[in-house]
Amino acid sequence: MRAVGSSMTSTTLQRPIRRDPGGMGRTMWGCGRGRALIRCVWLGMALAALLSTRAPAQIHPVPLDAKTDPAKCLECHQDKTKGKSVHSAMAMGCLSCHEIRVNKDVTRVKLITATPVSLCVSCHADKKAADIQGTVHPPAVRDCLACHDPHTSDNKNQLLKPTSGGEKENLCLSCHDTGLHVPDKGSRHAALDMGCDTCHTIHKTGPDPTPENQFHLTKPAPALCLDCHDAKDADLQKAHDNQPFATADCLECHDPHQSAQPKLMAKFTHPPFAPGGCDTCHAQAKDGKVVLTQTDIKSLCGTCHDDQVKLIAGAKVPHPGAMGDCTDCHSPHASREPGLPKTNGVSICTGCHTDIDDLRKKPFHHQPAFGQACGICHTPHGGDNEKLLRVAGNGLCLECHGPDSVPQKTADGNLTIFNGAVTLPGDYYQKNKVPILPLRFGLGHPVEYHPVSDVMDPTNQSKVKTKLSCLSCHQPHASAQPDLLVNDQANNMAFCDMCHKNRLNMEQTTAPIPAKQ
Repeated sequence: MRAVGSSMTSTTLQRPIRRDPGGMGRTMWGCGRGRALIRCVWLGMALAALLSTRAPAQIHPVPLDAKTDPAKCLECHQDKTKGKSVHSAMAMGCLSCHEIRVNKDVTRVKLITATPVSLCVSCHADKKAADIQGTVHPPAVRDCLACHDPHTSDNKNQLLKPTSGGEKENLCLSCHDTGLHVPDKGSRHAALDMGCDTCHTIHKTGPDPTPENQFHLTKPAPALCLDCHDAKDADLQKAHDNQPFATADCLECHDPHQSAQPKLMAKFTHPPFAPGGCDTCHAQAKDGKVVLTQTDIKSLCGTCHDDQVKLIAGAKVPHPGAMGDCTDCHSPHASREPGLPKTNGVSICTGCHTDIDDLRKKPFHHQPAFGQACGICHTPHGGDNEKLLRVAGNGLCLECHGPDSVPQKTADGNLTIFNGAVTLPGDYYQKNKVPILPLRFGLGHPVEYHPVSDVMDPTNQSKVKTKLSCLSCHQPHASAQPDLLVNDQANNMAFCDMCHKNRLNMEQTTAPIPAKQ
């Protein structure tokens, strides 16, 4: 999966060096006041974030008795019971959600729970994000009121605004800018004007990382697309060079919202396909089936990608998945991602590597493993290193997290690492807050002077005293705890005790057991 644009003119991109925010701090001993201050600041920030989501107890303008009949509320709040879409809980009475508190003649009305979301899921238990496996729409995680009115609305499901219309009218466009900034020579899907709920059901999801679940689609493609587009339409057939397309996944080639290219073409296109050179690979269809210009797919791809064919056949460490047809993994036409994966850079691998996909259930992920692409760390067609790693040992991790590694900036604003073999978005390091370790001479993480690689015997520098690597402490894919520590352990002294058995003499160590992921 060689990166797009790796041959472009590159310039050095300087990255700010961060002080290991994911580690245990700059030093572990003798840092009492400074460390305590940092903890207090973190605690204060966390408390402020928590309080910002809590429902405040409002002072009621009229004194009430704590046992006031709910019907009394309607004398002033009758409007809360009228509208095109009234919350069914209104029929249960105001005190099903609110409570009256009287203290020193001051009446306050508050929710019966600490936060609105905890109140909502007390009835709507199927919407509780913590119990849902799959992609949850971010507002639904902690802020139901970002989209819904709790009492009544003129929109279905008590939405604050409709899901159609212009930027000011459409609720979805309060957060998303889809379809609003289309390049001059680009294209925009007309279905956007029909309303977002034409294609999306926001609370729909599932454990399988399919586009239907990830993007909350009403149904999968192509069935969703064929609700509007007739596969028998002559103009549509001509646009597809009279090749059979009715059962193809439309999202492989097309962006469903907008594109910088005509006809909603995906961002990355296969060179023969982009200019319309379909006859490079295709003969005329026969009996409704695709006919290729070569006898089989691999032979066809090899006419241009002979270097990859040789790599797959001669790799020291072969990838069994690459031995089949190229189109098992790659789209022959277009894709949303470089390398033209049929789905995305993660799911295309985890479809076979189900043991790794199971790790997705853990709450803390290594961003490349589940958020970007497996091909950042692994060579997909075969390589020289165990587990198809791009670099053996710590060099793999330090390509991103090392102080001396500097990604190259390409002419189109992307970044490349591993000597141009991998392309990342230009804002990758900032957006994902990639920690840069303050290492010097292989020392400095998780605390000052702590080694990160093999410790040599001081009496014999050719002999390893203690085997050590990044995997001695960290898991490469996911963990049940922050910092991805081995055995899903928490970041505390108990973890350090695995090697440092004597806290009075931290130099006495035992060799750690590497992560097995």
